Amino acid sequence: MTRRTVLAATGLAAGTAVAVPFLASAAQSGAGAPAAAPPRTRTARVPRTRSASFSGAEAAAVESAEFPVEFVAVAWTGAPRGAAIRLLDENGTAGAWQPLKPVCAAGADGDAGDPARRVSALVATGGAAGYELRMPDGATSVRSAAIDTVHGPSFELSVPAGTATFRGIEFITRAGWGADESLRFKEDGTENSPQTYYPVQTLTVHHTADANGKTDPAAAVRAYYQQHAVENDWGDIGYHFLIDEEGQVYEGRFTGDDGIPAHNAEGQAVTAFHTSGFNSGNIGIAVLGSFDEQDPTAPARATLTRLLAALADYHDLDPEAAVTFVNPVNGVTKDVRTIGGHRDWLATECPGTTLYDTLPTLRKDVAAARTGA
Repeated sequence: MTRRTVLAATGLAAGTAVAVPFLASAAQSGAGAPAAAPPRTRTARVPRTRSASFSGAEAAAVESAEFPVEFVAVAWTGAPRGAAIRLLDENGTAGAWQPLKPVCAAGADGDAGDPARRVSALVATGGAAGYELRMPDGATSVRSAAIDTVHGPSFELSVPAGTATFRGIEFITRAGWGADESLRFKEDGTENSPQTYYPVQTLTVHHTADANGKTDPAAAVRAYYQQHAVENDWGDIGYHFLIDEEGQVYEGRFTGDDGIPAHNAEGQAVTAFHTSGFNSGNIGIAVLGSFDEQDPTAPARATLTRLLAALADYHDLDPEAAVTFVNPVNGVTKDVRTIGGHRDWLATECPGTTLYDTLPTLRKDVAAARTGA
């Protein structure tokens, strides 16, 4: 069980509301630049995420959730392949078994154990009434969570009214995609993972390893936030930025209200959770979808190039260089490229073979796109 088993929206006005990707204003000119004046805001209503968490034998058969199940998060220790899920309708009728594809092996720096053996998956389930799991032989510590990021009672957020930009890149703020900031806190009110900041050495590309063709990417981002912050007990979403198929950028890890995504006012990056053991000083960008056998869409690829170029400029990084990364917290080193894939750090299939094989071209494109080049 995690620290929360069911998230309820008591005292809030009920209603079905889907978060729209609102944008907000925050212009920045460079590292250490002061934040822009606070932008005008407006109030938006978004659905509060509901979830129910299960462990052990209970995790493998959830026959009837108390809400439509839009996503299922699954975690276990053991072989990464061989897990499957089938969905149940309101009559208890089971659909076909579907294989579960593991998401990125990751976690906080200093986590005990081998991150490659701690497997997790997130699958969209389209409002199912329940689900059943089939786990690989020998799997232990099985957990699952039914998640609804679409139909929950709505709550109000103060959403800036203009366009948010980071060095020319428009992005959807955390409020814009409907982040419930209470998920960052434990039940006693303390912040689960307080922010720490370090100079940036490397930029790492990920995929989320879930289905392509999302109709509501903001709902998927909220589901990843729930999985990472609560089910994984990281205290926040694991990436600094996420990019959807339309090329929209979503702000990831929380960094306060200064309007600068992923950084503090001095230009240092917040430590996230995307490469266990190598997080501090390493920015993680996740492209939504799976890229084992297909490329990202052209808009997503173009945005990824532009965002990497903006970050390379911001931190004066050579996109085509080979570097020795030094974790500033524990001194762990690794020889990598300035721009690399998740599999360069850990035993994982991320960011998908097709996307990974194009990284040499991506580095050249980023170098050409740098405004400071």
